[in-house]
Amino acid sequence: MENEIIQNKAFNYIAASICALALSAGVWGLTKLWTTLIETVGRNPQVKKDVTTFGYIGFGSIESIALYIFVVAILIIFF
Repeated sequence: MENEIIQNKAFNYIAASICALALSAGVWGLTKLWTTLIETVGRNPQVKKDVTTFGYIGFGSIESIALYIFVVAILIIFF
């Protein structure tokens, strides 16, 4: 009985670490988004308003996915 509980906790921590890998992919996506945004505005300053709007939309999308993954990791650890 106790061995099963320990195994379940181990599987929970493994699943949470996989979620952490997904979070790192979200961070990479945010980094790529902002570097591309800065490069684009640096090359063509006239498109700053349009690019910034789409940048914030992309930022919100990526961040919401990362937060969902974080919530799933927390739920996996505690339940």
